[in-house]
Amino acid sequence: METELIDVCKLPMKLDDAGEQMKDPTFSAMIDRCDGLIIVTPEYNHGYPGLLKHALDMNLKEYIHKAVGICGVSAGPFGGARVIEGLLPVMRELGLVTIFEDVNFGNVRNIFDEQGKLLDQAYVRRVDKFLNELTWMARVLRHGRENVSEV
Repeated sequence: METELIDVCKLPMKLDDAGEQMKDPTFSAMIDRCDGLIIVTPEYNHGYPGLLKHALDMNLKEYIHKAVGICGVSAGPFGGARVIEGLLPVMRELGLVTIFEDVNFGNVRNIFDEQGKLLDQAYVRRVDKFLNELTWMARVLRHGRENVSEV
């Protein structure tokens, strides 16, 4: 398994355009090559950052029948639960398949140190379950993309 971190703040985007007209070939190639995605996003006023939506809209066909898991992050107690709820219809519209597990990091200042090390070991089991589900779904969907013809 290979992983690659994509920081949407570092993607070259034309903010005066929308959708595939602003597609970045490098980002699109990464998405095309992957079998699954993990979106880690903060919650702002019950929603996701506009820049994340802008970045997601840069691709379409690259997402079809690929697994996605969402991690919500919040300074408050709900751990980004509302941002996850808000992203689910977007994932479906993009053709991504959401997994059954989410990870919510509430009161984020209390569960990570300044270097990003996890302080609350209760999250280890939740993250493990999340990653196992994502891996399973990504493998199943890859098999389908490679072996099952579209109707």
